[in-house]
Amino acid sequence: MNLWGFGPVAAPEHTPDPQAIDSAKALTGLQHLKVIQTSQGQALQKDLPGLYVDLSTMGEGYATDHLARLMESEGVTNYLVSVGGALLSRGQSAGGRPWRVAIQQPTDQEDVAQAVVDLQEHGISTSGDYRNYYELDGKRISHIIDPATGRPIEHKLASATVIATTAMEADGWDTGLMVLGTEKAKALAIKQHLAVFLIIREGNKFVTWSSPLFKSFLVSQDH
Repeated sequence: MNLWGFGPVAAPEHTPDPQAIDSAKALTGLQHLKVIQTSQGQALQKDLPGLYVDLSTMGEGYATDHLARLMESEGVTNYLVSVGGALLSRGQSAGGRPWRVAIQQPTDQEDVAQAVVDLQEHGISTSGDYRNYYELDGKRISHIIDPATGRPIEHKLASATVIATTAMEADGWDTGLMVLGTEKAKALAIKQHLAVFLIIREGNKFVTWSSPLFKSFLVSQDH
Protein backbone atom coordinates (compact mmCIF):
# COMPACT_ATOMS: atom_id res chain seq x y z
CA MET A 1 0.00 0.00 0.00
CA ASN A 2 2.75 2.43 0.97
CA LEU A 3 4.77 1.66 -2.15
CA TRP A 4 1.84 2.73 -4.32
CA GLY A 5 1.09 5.88 -2.31
CA PHE A 6 -1.94 4.70 -0.33
CA GLY A 7 -0.39 5.11 3.09
CA PRO A 8 1.69 7.75 4.87
CA VAL A 9 4.00 8.02 1.84
CA ALA A 10 3.11 10.20 -1.16
CA ALA A 11 2.22 8.58 -4.48
CA PRO A 12 5.27 7.68 -6.59
CA GLU A 13 6.21 9.82 -9.59
CA HIS A 14 6.69 6.70 -11.72
CA THR A 15 5.52 3.10 -11.63
CA PRO A 16 7.55 1.15 -9.04
CA ASP A 17 10.07 -1.21 -10.63
CA PRO A 18 9.78 -5.01 -10.20
CA GLN A 19 12.58 -5.09 -7.62
CA ALA A 20 10.78 -2.57 -5.40
CA ILE A 21 7.54 -4.53 -5.71
CA ASP A 22 9.26 -7.80 -4.82
CA SER A 23 10.90 -6.16 -1.79
CA ALA A 24 7.53 -4.88 -0.58
CA LYS A 25 5.88 -8.29 -1.13
CA ALA A 26 8.60 -9.92 0.97
CA LEU A 27 7.27 -7.95 3.95
CA THR A 28 3.77 -9.44 3.72
CA GLY A 29 2.14 -12.71 4.68
CA LEU A 30 -0.35 -13.90 7.26
CA GLN A 31 1.96 -16.83 8.03
CA HIS A 32 4.29 -14.40 9.77
CA LEU A 33 1.67 -13.55 12.41
CA LYS A 34 0.36 -15.59 15.31
CA VAL A 35 -1.93 -14.91 18.25
CA ILE A 36 -0.25 -15.20 21.64
CA GLN A 37 -1.48 -14.90 25.21
CA THR A 38 0.06 -12.19 27.40
CA SER A 39 -0.57 -10.96 30.93
CA GLN A 40 -2.74 -8.25 29.39
CA GLY A 41 -4.70 -10.57 27.11
CA GLN A 42 -4.26 -11.74 23.54
CA ALA A 43 -1.77 -10.07 21.21
CA LEU A 44 -0.35 -10.47 17.72
CA GLN A 45 3.28 -11.54 17.39
CA LYS A 46 5.27 -11.24 14.15
CA ASP A 47 8.37 -13.12 13.12
CA LEU A 48 9.27 -10.80 10.25
CA PRO A 49 10.84 -7.39 10.98
CA GLY A 50 9.25 -4.64 8.93
CA LEU A 51 5.85 -6.32 8.73
CA TYR A 52 2.88 -4.44 10.13
CA VAL A 53 -0.89 -4.94 10.16
CA ASP A 54 -3.08 -2.49 8.25
CA LEU A 55 -6.67 -2.82 9.45
CA SER A 56 -8.11 -0.22 7.09
CA THR A 57 -9.90 -2.93 5.08
CA MET A 58 -12.11 -3.77 8.06
CA GLY A 59 -11.80 -0.64 10.18
CA GLU A 60 -14.93 1.09 8.92
CA GLY A 61 -17.04 -2.02 9.50
CA TYR A 62 -15.63 -2.49 12.99
CA ALA A 63 -16.33 1.14 13.89
CA THR A 64 -19.88 0.88 12.53
CA ASP A 65 -20.65 -2.19 14.65
CA HIS A 66 -19.10 -0.56 17.72
CA LEU A 67 -21.22 2.58 17.32
CA ALA A 68 -24.31 0.39 16.90
CA ARG A 69 -23.56 -1.38 20.18
CA LEU A 70 -23.18 1.97 21.92
CA MET A 71 -26.53 3.13 20.57
CA GLU A 72 -28.25 -0.04 21.71
CA SER A 73 -26.71 0.34 25.18
CA GLU A 74 -28.50 3.71 25.34
CA GLY A 75 -31.80 2.13 24.38
CA VAL A 76 -31.85 3.16 20.72
CA THR A 77 -33.60 0.45 18.69
CA ASN A 78 -34.15 2.16 15.33
CA TYR A 79 -31.02 3.37 13.56
CA LEU A 80 -28.87 3.36 10.46
CA VAL A 81 -25.19 3.77 11.35
CA SER A 82 -22.59 4.64 8.72
CA VAL A 83 -18.81 4.95 8.93
CA GLY A 84 -17.26 5.49 5.52
CA GLY A 85 -18.63 2.86 3.16
CA ALA A 86 -19.94 0.50 5.87
CA LEU A 87 -23.49 0.66 7.24
CA LEU A 88 -25.60 -1.27 9.75
CA SER A 89 -29.35 -1.02 10.30
CA ARG A 90 -31.74 -2.02 13.04
CA GLY A 91 -35.46 -1.47 13.36
CA GLN A 92 -37.18 0.95 10.98
CA SER A 93 -36.76 4.45 9.61
CA ALA A 94 -39.18 7.34 10.22
CA GLY A 95 -42.76 6.45 9.43
CA GLY A 96 -42.15 2.76 10.03
CA ARG A 97 -40.45 2.26 6.69
CA PRO A 98 -37.60 -0.19 6.17
CA TRP A 99 -34.06 1.15 5.94
CA ARG A 100 -33.15 1.32 2.28
CA VAL A 101 -29.68 2.01 0.91
CA ALA A 102 -28.60 2.84 -2.62
CA ILE A 103 -25.62 1.14 -4.21
CA GLN A 104 -23.69 3.77 -6.13
CA GLN A 105 -22.94 3.39 -9.79
CA PRO A 106 -19.13 3.25 -10.01
CA THR A 107 -18.62 6.67 -11.59
CA ASP A 108 -17.50 10.10 -10.37
CA GLN A 109 -21.17 11.09 -9.97
CA GLU A 110 -22.00 10.13 -6.40
CA ASP A 111 -25.76 10.62 -6.75
CA VAL A 112 -26.31 7.93 -9.42
CA ALA A 113 -27.70 4.68 -7.98
CA GLN A 114 -27.14 1.31 -9.63
CA ALA A 115 -29.51 -0.53 -7.28
CA VAL A 116 -31.43 -0.11 -4.02
CA VAL A 117 -31.57 -2.64 -1.19
CA ASP A 118 -33.71 -3.18 1.90
CA LEU A 119 -31.14 -3.90 4.59
CA GLN A 120 -33.50 -5.95 6.79
CA GLU A 121 -31.38 -5.38 9.93
CA HIS A 122 -28.08 -6.27 8.28
CA GLY A 123 -24.75 -4.65 7.56
CA ILE A 124 -23.58 -3.60 4.10
CA SER A 125 -20.27 -2.54 2.62
CA THR A 126 -19.04 -1.70 -0.87
CA SER A 127 -15.52 -1.75 -2.24
CA GLY A 128 -14.68 -0.32 -5.65
CA ASP A 129 -11.78 0.77 -7.81
CA TYR A 130 -13.43 4.14 -8.47
CA ARG A 131 -13.31 5.51 -4.91
CA ASN A 132 -9.60 6.03 -4.33
CA TYR A 133 -7.29 6.15 -7.31
CA TYR A 134 -4.90 8.31 -9.29
CA GLU A 135 -3.34 8.34 -12.75
CA LEU A 136 0.28 7.26 -13.20
CA ASP A 137 2.19 6.71 -16.43
CA GLY A 138 -1.09 6.68 -18.34
CA LYS A 139 -2.74 4.06 -16.10
CA ARG A 140 -5.47 4.19 -13.48
CA ILE A 141 -3.93 3.17 -10.13
CA SER A 142 -6.50 1.75 -7.73
CA HIS A 143 -6.01 1.62 -3.96
CA ILE A 144 -6.91 -2.09 -4.06
CA ILE A 145 -3.65 -4.05 -4.26
CA ASP A 146 -3.48 -7.69 -5.29
CA PRO A 147 -1.21 -9.35 -2.70
CA ALA A 148 -0.28 -12.07 -5.20
CA THR A 149 1.23 -9.59 -7.66
CA GLY A 150 1.97 -6.61 -5.43
CA ARG A 151 0.26 -4.41 -8.01
CA PRO A 152 -3.07 -2.55 -8.16
CA ILE A 153 -5.92 -4.59 -9.59
CA GLU A 154 -6.55 -4.39 -13.33
CA HIS A 155 -9.78 -6.07 -14.39
CA LYS A 156 -13.39 -5.30 -15.32
CA LEU A 157 -14.89 -5.68 -11.84
CA ALA A 158 -15.73 -2.11 -10.76
CA SER A 159 -17.34 -2.70 -7.37
CA ALA A 160 -18.38 -5.44 -4.98
CA THR A 161 -21.12 -5.00 -2.38
CA VAL A 162 -21.68 -7.47 0.45
CA ILE A 163 -24.58 -7.73 2.90
CA ALA A 164 -23.91 -9.66 6.11
CA THR A 165 -25.04 -9.95 9.72
CA THR A 166 -22.46 -7.36 10.80
CA ALA A 167 -20.88 -4.43 9.03
CA MET A 168 -17.39 -5.73 9.80
CA GLU A 169 -18.10 -9.06 8.11
CA ALA A 170 -19.42 -7.26 5.01
CA ASP A 171 -16.42 -4.91 5.08
CA GLY A 172 -14.03 -7.83 5.33
CA TRP A 173 -15.41 -9.64 2.32
CA ASP A 174 -15.90 -6.83 -0.20
CA THR A 175 -12.24 -5.92 -0.76
CA GLY A 176 -11.21 -9.56 -1.08
CA LEU A 177 -13.84 -10.08 -3.76
CA MET A 178 -12.55 -7.04 -5.63
CA VAL A 179 -9.04 -8.52 -5.64
CA LEU A 180 -10.31 -11.81 -7.07
CA GLY A 181 -12.04 -10.31 -10.09
CA THR A 182 -15.44 -11.15 -11.54
CA GLU A 183 -15.47 -14.90 -12.12
CA LYS A 184 -13.56 -15.91 -8.98
CA ALA A 185 -15.68 -13.50 -6.92
CA LYS A 186 -18.85 -15.12 -8.25
CA ALA A 187 -17.55 -18.60 -7.45
CA LEU A 188 -16.57 -17.63 -3.91
CA ALA A 189 -19.90 -15.92 -3.26
CA ILE A 190 -21.75 -19.08 -4.26
CA LYS A 191 -19.42 -21.39 -2.33
CA GLN A 192 -19.56 -19.34 0.88
CA HIS A 193 -23.28 -18.51 0.56
CA LEU A 194 -22.61 -14.77 0.57
CA ALA A 195 -25.03 -11.98 -0.32
CA VAL A 196 -22.99 -10.28 -3.06
CA PHE A 197 -23.72 -7.69 -5.76
CA LEU A 198 -21.10 -7.11 -8.44
CA ILE A 199 -20.91 -4.26 -10.96
CA ILE A 200 -18.80 -5.07 -14.02
CA ARG A 201 -17.55 -2.75 -16.73
CA GLU A 202 -18.51 -3.78 -20.25
CA GLY A 203 -17.26 -1.18 -22.70
CA ASN A 204 -19.00 2.11 -21.91
CA LYS A 205 -21.69 0.57 -19.72
CA PHE A 206 -22.10 -1.54 -16.60
CA VAL A 207 -23.62 -4.96 -16.09
CA THR A 208 -24.55 -6.41 -12.72
CA TRP A 209 -24.59 -9.80 -11.05
CA SER A 210 -26.37 -10.81 -7.85
CA SER A 211 -25.78 -13.95 -5.82
CA PRO A 212 -28.94 -15.90 -4.95
CA LEU A 213 -28.83 -14.69 -1.34
CA PHE A 214 -28.45 -11.04 -2.35
CA LYS A 215 -31.56 -11.03 -4.53
CA SER A 216 -33.81 -11.18 -1.47
CA PHE A 217 -32.50 -7.74 -0.42
CA LEU A 218 -32.99 -5.99 -3.77
CA VAL A 219 -35.84 -3.49 -4.10
CA SER A 220 -37.63 -3.87 -7.42
CA GLN A 221 -37.45 -0.93 -9.80
CA ASP A 222 -41.21 -0.27 -9.64
CA HIS A 223 -41.21 0.45 -5.88
